[in-house]
Amino acid sequence: MNKTISALILAVVPVALPLSAVAGALEKPAEAALQRALEDEYHAEAFYDAVMAKFGEVRPFVNIIEAERRHASMLADAMKTYDLNVPKNRQIGSAEMKAAVPATLGEACRMGVAAEIANRDLYRKELLPAVTGHADIATVFERLSAASDNNHLPAFQRCVARN
Repeated sequence: MNKTISALILAVVPVALPLSAVAGALEKPAEAALQRALEDEYHAEAFYDAVMAKFGEVRPFVNIIEAERRHASMLADAMKTYDLNVPKNRQIGSAEMKAAVPATLGEACRMGVAAEIANRDLYRKELLPAVTGHADIATVFERLSAASDNNHLPAFQRCVARN
């Protein structure tokens, strides 16, 4: 088969390649950014879980913990795309998380505000710059940063105002 015909066939017939082959190799800074993002989402999930263990299934924690789990799942999917190991969340139920929960729900909400601001800034200032050249990962990071800024932060701010 000549080169012209081969090129035409490749242009017309979709080739099933793993996404990682299409996305390209993952550099160490991008890999570290994915790991750091997952660690941060796991930390939030574990803290919000500990808050609910102390105060019950209260809003906004009961809603936001589900979002944190979805965020971790999105990051895990991105990691699997690049054949990276996805660790389990070992912080859930830990003594460290239980000890981090403050005495009042209002204080927990204030900690939620600070955590969501820190999360948003982590994505914008540290993690997004580390994944230039990986639009798939950048898209996930942008969505997670926006969720912190536009959804979680206002929910915790409302909680502070109520408590």
